[in-house]
Amino acid sequence: MILRCAALLALLVCGAACGPADRSVPARAKNVILFIGDGMGVSTVTATRIFDGQSRGMDGEENVLSFERFPNLALVKTYNSNQQVPDSAGTATAMLTGTKTRAGVINIGPEAQRASCEDALANELNTIVDEAKRRGLSAGIVTTTRLTHATPAAMYARSAERDWEGNDLMPEAERARGCNDIAEQLVSYSTGGGLDVMLGGGSKYFRGGNFGGVRRDPYDDLAQEWVDAAPGRRYVDTAIQLEGVRPGGQVLGLFARSHLSYLAERRASSSQPMLSEMTRRAIELLSTNEAGYFLMVEGGRIDHGHHDGYAGYALLETQEFARAVATAIELVDTEETLVLVTADHSHVFTIGGYPTRGNPILGLVRGNDRRGEPLPEPSLADDGQPYTTLAYANGPGAVTEMPRPEPGTGIDAMQQSLVPMRWYNLDGTEDDGETHAGEDVPLYAIGPGADAVRGVMEQNRIYEVMINAFGWTETR
Repeated sequence: MILRCAALLALLVCGAACGPADRSVPARAKNVILFIGDGMGVSTVTATRIFDGQSRGMDGEENVLSFERFPNLALVKTYNSNQQVPDSAGTATAMLTGTKTRAGVINIGPEAQRASCEDALANELNTIVDEAKRRGLSAGIVTTTRLTHATPAAMYARSAERDWEGNDLMPEAERARGCNDIAEQLVSYSTGGGLDVMLGGGSKYFRGGNFGGVRRDPYDDLAQEWVDAAPGRRYVDTAIQLEGVRPGGQVLGLFARSHLSYLAERRASSSQPMLSEMTRRAIELLSTNEAGYFLMVEGGRIDHGHHDGYAGYALLETQEFARAVATAIELVDTEETLVLVTADHSHVFTIGGYPTRGNPILGLVRGNDRRGEPLPEPSLADDGQPYTTLAYANGPGAVTEMPRPEPGTGIDAMQQSLVPMRWYNLDGTEDDGETHAGEDVPLYAIGPGADAVRGVMEQNRIYEVMINAFGWTETR
């Protein structure tokens, strides 16, 4: 009681004049877990909060997602060094290296031009993963995308082009200059003995044609090469096999040829683990290291659902992402583990109209009458058609002909949008898809060092928050 009174007296005497230097120094973190909901902007969080509540019989608006209970919150500016609206490669690099860089490059400084191997080799950046492994910590990746996709690749790779996931996608001239594809970099990453847990999809980039993959050499099997390179390594490709992995070794899990299945399309007989299951298993395996660990968990298909124009798909993925965070909180001690939850960027995803309280979030807008009571029929736009609460500013659901058709509803409906968009892939094919958005995204934090998460922050400062939580002052 005496100590608590003394502390209160000191606070009253200090008042507003006390600056950051007067704050007590929190205990250092033994572990850090960085959750990245790819594309999980504020509108996605809000819509998922309502969706999750409604899926449990609530009106939905009053619901709270697992990470929304964290005590510290900030807004994060996501721009790349060369773009107002960012991509996932540049944003992941910012978080893991402390340096904002160009869109499309992975752990390469902003001075380098995209797709230039020569520039990439001259401007490589060190990551928090490199530092963790050099200090004897364990490190792991969990993702619902390909392990070679932009965000998870930032845990181990340095690439001038995010699309160089396999050697079939790399120009021969760039390979000749000494750059390796991202899959090759995963299996050859050797700092501190290499990554300890790697769980996701993308097996096609690790194998040649004789094994169902796309690598140039039909006999390539990078997963097996990784297993054979050191004792105590295991490769798994089903949820049951993952459960059977014993602590103490290293594990590579490739559970799909490309990305893991959308939850909306997942079959009951699926052998793929859920994101929450992979998160639990990763923490169990990494926790055997007394020195601690760094873990990155990505809900990557949130982003894909938005790009495809299916808000219901994105909300299901975000709901599972929130379950993964809840799983982590149940397993760790937040006195010694810093848990951060954020997004790399947002999407042009809107929540609009004037729907009545509890209106189905994936349904047509049904408003209130002049007395404030719910109307029995959906509201109509000026064109005489109903409209949905959720929509996109651009994307594959763009309305290009009049009269506008009545929009679909439910999980499997493509939301209507305003502007049709098209992008060009590395292989020359074209896709229509919705784009990222440029507004700030939330950052939620709990654990040692979480008090640094406040206000409006540059995205690369997330790296500083994690480094400082570990107590590492010299990292470069």
